[in-house]
Amino acid sequence: MQNSPWKLDPWTLLLWAGLAVAGLLALYSTTHGPAVEYLSASVQDNFYRQLMWIGLSAVGIGIILLFPVRILRYAAYPAYAATLVLLVLSLVAGVEVHGTRAWLALGPFRLQVSELAKVGTVLAVAQLLSERHTRAGQDLRFALKAAALIVVPALLVILQNDLGTALVFFGLVPIMLFWSGLSISVILLMISPAIAGYLALISTPIALGFAVVFTGALWWHSERRYIAGLAATFTGGVTAVISFVLSKILQPYQVKRLLSFTNPGAEEFRQGVGFHLVQSKVALQSGGLWGTGFMQGPQTQGAYVPEQTTDFIFSVIAEEFGLIGSLVVLGLLAALLLRLIKLGADVKHPFGSIVAAGAVGVYLIHIFINVGMVTGILPVIGLPLPFLSYGGSAMLAQTALLGIVLNTHMRREDLSIYGY
Repeated sequence: MQNSPWKLDPWTLLLWAGLAVAGLLALYSTTHGPAVEYLSASVQDNFYRQLMWIGLSAVGIGIILLFPVRILRYAAYPAYAATLVLLVLSLVAGVEVHGTRAWLALGPFRLQVSELAKVGTVLAVAQLLSERHTRAGQDLRFALKAAALIVVPALLVILQNDLGTALVFFGLVPIMLFWSGLSISVILLMISPAIAGYLALISTPIALGFAVVFTGALWWHSERRYIAGLAATFTGGVTAVISFVLSKILQPYQVKRLLSFTNPGAEEFRQGVGFHLVQSKVALQSGGLWGTGFMQGPQTQGAYVPEQTTDFIFSVIAEEFGLIGSLVVLGLLAALLLRLIKLGADVKHPFGSIVAAGAVGVYLIHIFINVGMVTGILPVIGLPLPFLSYGGSAMLAQTALLGIVLNTHMRREDLSIYGY
């Protein structure tokens, strides 16, 4: 069936463009204002490089929209396998940046393969769950298969010393399973590792206490030993893994970044990442209602906040454009998520709808963690704000997900003819 280009949803593209422009404004302020004297030569070029990546991403959307929808389904598992190979290759021959071996050097460019892995993983999980014909007796089996598809790249990313990106993968488990129609009890089982992991960062005994209570509650509710066994394995296992990662895998500075949010002013943190969190909060507060003005933020232009073009770009927006500017950006992000949810709901075939859920999950986790760490609610784990933070790999991968959702929505009539 031929598809008219007028079926392409324009609002999604407009929201994407609005976010990209907001990010460019913040990047221009940090790289062309008084702060420029504190920046390295490479960071000073981030605005122009981001402009190039946005242009390439726009071209990428156009290319993705040309693919027949069946190609996306056929390519799901091969794309997933290819990204796993790239993740392994980055561990063996990758470029290390700030203690994280997550990049492959391609001439003058660096490719963060974990960003591409998110696209491959979303496609593979959507394809797997779209093969689920009935619910009865299949929920747990499909849930475990889908979780395995997500956990494998997550573990490879952890070996790269990139716990923040790994959390994005783990967070996809409950989101994609919920959207696929799996039972609430299975969803709760899949959410429990995230809760245990967060509590493990605060206190190992608290996390273990949660594991015991949750396991007992699920056993009482389900009256099945194997469900209780899985609950104990998931919660207790994650607690053990987090403790092992903090003590044996991560570098000391990475551990401090993770734990500093609990008390950034403490003696052990305030001269390092705790100082940065304090400065980020000062930037948020100094913006007030309307902001200090474009290229006029004291914290931004004094370069007091680290990674202003990447992880902490929201502090630039909050300081120079104030609460109103922050709410506008958050509103654009929320509108994009809601729009993608609607597009996914319009697609009756499970593959298209679950791909949309995966894209929403990736963006939502990034937004929640990024804004949380900028405001000091969550650990500083280095995740960019979608479509605003500088980063070519993230921009390309996140825009590719957007393009795939637009494609499946535009060709939703075609999807139905391929069956489940």
